[in-house]
Amino acid sequence: MGVTRSPRGLVSLVLPCPTADGALTALGAVDKKRRQATCFPELEKKLREYLAGKRVTFSETLDLMAATQFRRMVWFAAQGIPYGESRSYAWVAGRVGNPKACRAVGQALGKNPLPIVIPCHRVLTSSGGLGGFSGGLGTKRRLLRLENIACL
Repeated sequence: MGVTRSPRGLVSLVLPCPTADGALTALGAVDKKRRQATCFPELEKKLREYLAGKRVTFSETLDLMAATQFRRMVWFAAQGIPYGESRSYAWVAGRVGNPKACRAVGQALGKNPLPIVIPCHRVLTSSGGLGGFSGGLGTKRRLLRLENIACL
């Protein structure tokens, strides 16, 4: 996994990759030796606990200023979905004030720069199907299983 931050907060997180170099490449890291050190010990601890199936609250400050207002609203709505629960794309669309924007919500969630921290994997179709996930549907299914969330 890899994480980047700005002086304002976390900017991006890369889901598990087969190699550290793969994660660093996905983050756009140039100086890989310098960036391989653990710079986020508390976040690393929380992520390890989460991936071990423990309930974790991610309260880190986020820097989402590069995103559109709509995307930030969608991501904020996704952050409000409690651990172990899911919501639909339509629910998120309603939360951002545009109940017909389900596809736009899906596209915004697909651009989520901080998966797990912003738990977009908890958003399912209205019928309980997976929908999409930028990390792949297999990863989404594993994350949902960690939280004992049922899906089709």
